[in-house]
Amino acid sequence: MTPFEIGTPPRPFCDASRLVQRRMPGPRRAALRSTRVPEETAIAFSYEGAAYAVMMATPADLTDFAIGFSLTERIIRSPCDVETLETVSTADGIMLRMSLAHQPSVAYWERRRRLAGPSGCGLCGLESLADAMRAPPPVTGDAGLSRKEIFDAMAALPDWQPMNRATGALHAAALWLPTAGIVAAREDVGRHNALDKLIGAAARDGISAAGGAVLLTSRVSVEMIQKAAIFGVPILVAVSAPTALAVRVAEAAGITLAAVARHDGFEIFIHADRLLDVEFEQPAAAD
Repeated sequence: MTPFEIGTPPRPFCDASRLVQRRMPGPRRAALRSTRVPEETAIAFSYEGAAYAVMMATPADLTDFAIGFSLTERIIRSPCDVETLETVSTADGIMLRMSLAHQPSVAYWERRRRLAGPSGCGLCGLESLADAMRAPPPVTGDAGLSRKEIFDAMAALPDWQPMNRATGALHAAALWLPTAGIVAAREDVGRHNALDKLIGAAARDGISAAGGAVLLTSRVSVEMIQKAAIFGVPILVAVSAPTALAVRVAEAAGITLAAVARHDGFEIFIHADRLLDVEFEQPAAAD
């Protein structure tokens, strides 16, 4: 792959003035303060000269984003399938133009997204129900985590979030591997974009997720499960709760789903057999 840039992309965050009002006794005086806020930029993906999708995202780690998005959209099978990547910055946003080693399949041309996907929803713009409900590939990895490993991994995650420390407004997705701990993490205003960037970074570095876990700072929607399945990761741990559809798709894909993971505990929703030291209470027999 030969990446090159035209123009200067915007910084991932910028300075902004704000009036700060606190609840406290005394005069209601608002103080003027400066803070950092994240950029949210339109990122357009095109392949072989044809527009495919526009996503609202943080303008950082764009090569990882291009590769990860292309993998989870099943446009490519490996980073080697992208021959050139051109990043073009304009007044309206950023274009990621890719040429491919092989012509896209007919399914690609049928699936092209024609609407913008806001940072909160990676499925926006799909043109059919079947596109949104594509069955994920089965995940068969035999990885396992202990309770301590989950607590330690989630406690270490903030150290891998420098942009969130600066702005307090970005999601993160990280890859945890046995004995190594967290080996990669990416941030974005959109949770699904952060996961795409992580998948792209791991693919570019040749890191397999088969024996590890993905850590998320967000809720778990169905698209997060679909992307994790394509990544081939057997365990997903998230700070917030999953949707009911995400639980069903995780069950079908064979992904262990642990969520509401905080400093004081976590909840296992499906495929709990990969949790190594958790004992399960048997339901009481009915009278």
